[in-house]
Amino acid sequence: MCWKLDRKVVKRMRNKTKQDDPNAPDQMTATEKKAVSSLSGIYALRMFGLFMILPVFSLYAQELEDVTPFLIGIAIGAYGLTQAAFQLPFGMMSDRIGRKPVIAMGLVIFAIGSVVAAMSDSIYGVIIGRALQGSGAIAAAIMAMTADLTREEHRVRAMASIGMSIGFSFAIALVAGPALDRWIGVDGLFWLTAVLAIAAIFIIYVRVPTPTTMRFHRDAQPVPQQFKTVLRDPELLRLDFGIFVLHMALTATFVVLPIALRDHAGLATEHHWWIYFPIMVIAMVVMVPFVVVAEKRRRMKQILTGAVFILAISELLLLISYDTTYAIFLSLGLFFIAFNVLEATLPSMIVKVAPPDIKGTAMGVYSSCQFLGAFVGGAAGGYIYGEFGIGAVFAFAAAALVAWGVVTASMRNPRYLGSFMVRVGEVDERRARQLVEEMTAVQGVAEAVVIPEDGVAYLKVDNNAVDKVALMRFAVQSEA
Repeated sequence: MCWKLDRKVVKRMRNKTKQDDPNAPDQMTATEKKAVSSLSGIYALRMFGLFMILPVFSLYAQELEDVTPFLIGIAIGAYGLTQAAFQLPFGMMSDRIGRKPVIAMGLVIFAIGSVVAAMSDSIYGVIIGRALQGSGAIAAAIMAMTADLTREEHRVRAMASIGMSIGFSFAIALVAGPALDRWIGVDGLFWLTAVLAIAAIFIIYVRVPTPTTMRFHRDAQPVPQQFKTVLRDPELLRLDFGIFVLHMALTATFVVLPIALRDHAGLATEHHWWIYFPIMVIAMVVMVPFVVVAEKRRRMKQILTGAVFILAISELLLLISYDTTYAIFLSLGLFFIAFNVLEATLPSMIVKVAPPDIKGTAMGVYSSCQFLGAFVGGAAGGYIYGEFGIGAVFAFAAAALVAWGVVTASMRNPRYLGSFMVRVGEVDERRARQLVEEMTAVQGVAEAVVIPEDGVAYLKVDNNAVDKVALMRFAVQSEA
C-alpha cells in the first residue's frame, strides 16, 4: 500500500516537473496553459456578444425609428466592415505600446458601442453602435499576445484553442440570444454585451500573464510587405473567397430567417431556441467524423467541396419551404453541419497551403475576408429582402455557394503538412542557410525557412513522420 502511494507521488512529481519545464517540447507550461485559456475566454466573450443578436435582431429592429430592410442588414453586418478595417492598425499599435493596453482599449470601444446600441431608438443609432463594436478590433493583438506567451512549438495548438473557443461561443450565442431576448429584450442583450466586455478587461489584467518580452511573430501577425504575395497566390485566394462567401451567406440568411420562423412558420420568437439548440448540438457532434476523415484520410478537398454544396442545398430547401417549421429544422441542420465542418477545415487549409514564413499574413487576409463577408451579407441580404422578399435572399445565398463550390472543385489537393517552429536564436545569413539544409534533412520536414532577424525557423512538416526530438536539438531556450 505504501509502495503504491509512493509511486503515485513520484508520478505526480514527474508530471509537474514535465509541465513546468520550458524545454519540454510536447508539454505546455502552466503559464502557457493559463495564457491560452484566458485569451481564448476574452476572445469568446467578445464574439459571444456580437453573435447573440444575430438570431433576434431582425425582429427587434422592426420597432426602431427610420427602419428599412436594407438598414436592418447594414446594422447586422456593420461590425464586419469596421473589424476588417481596424484589426491591422490595432495589431500594429500593440507592437508599439503593448498588448494589454491595446486589448483593453478595444474592449472599452466595444463596450461603448454596445451601450450606444442599447440606448438607441433609431436604426441609425444601432448602426453606429454596431460599427463601434467592430472598431474595437482586438483579434490581431490577442493573437500577437498569444504568440508572446507561448513557445514556437506550441503556437499552432494555442491558436487552435482560440479558434475552438470562437466556435463554441457562436453555438452558445445562437441559442442564448432568443432565450435571453424573452427576459431582457435585445436592448438588454446589448447591455449584457457591454458587461461581458468589462469582464474581459478584468481577465486581461488579472488572469493573463504579462509577457517578459514582446516581439513580432510572423506566424501570428501580418507582414505588410507580404500582402502582395498572398494576394497573388491562387490557392490562398480560393480559400479567402470561400470564407468571404461562407460568412456572407450566414449573415444574409439571418437577416430573414427569424422573420421566416415567426411570420411564416408561426413559431413564437421566445421559442426559436427550440430550433437552434438541438441543431447546434447535432451539428457539433456530426461534424467530428467529417473533420477526422478530411485530416486523417486526406480527403480534405472532397469534404470541403461536399460541404459547400450541402450548404447550397440547405439554402435551396429554405427557399422552397421556409413556411414550415420542420423543413426549416432540416435545412438548418444541414446548414450548420456543413458550416461547422468548413469553419474547422478552412483554417487548416490555409496552414497547409501558405508557405511557412507567411502564415501570419495569410491568416490576416483570410480573417479580413471573413469580416467583409459578414458586412456584405448583411447589406445584400437587407437590400434583397426589401426589394424582392425572403425567398430571394435564400436564392442569393444558394447562388453564391454554388459559385464557391465551382471554385473549390478547381482547387489542387493540398499537401498534408502542418506548421512547426523552432527558435534558433541569433544567426547570420550563412548559418541560416546551413540550418535550412540541416533541418530539411530531418525526417518528416518538407520545407524550412530561417529568418535571421526573427531567430526562428519556420517549417512545413508531415506530422505523422516528423522527428520533433531531432528538430528540438536546433532550439535555443525559449523566453516564453
